Amino acid sequence: MAKDAVKHDKIAVDRERCKGCGLCVLACDRKILAMSKKLNKKGLHYVEWNDLTNCKSCTLCAIICPEAVIEIYKES
Repeated sequence: MAKDAVKHDKIAVDRERCKGCGLCVLACDRKILAMSKKLNKKGLHYVEWNDLTNCKSCTLCAIICPEAVIEIYKES
């Protein structure tokens, strides 16, 4: 994950590499992910998370991401 990736204890998103395709948003059945209203350096809307308390660390968002910009960390 890039040094400028936005991290949380369950998820990390490299917003500068995100192309804003939205596949991860569609894959999340708990509606945790959404497209940001802000733009990255490429001028694209990137993915961000809303409320991670409902995240079950299923990794579907990371699996479907064609650019591999999402990493999920399971709680131990």
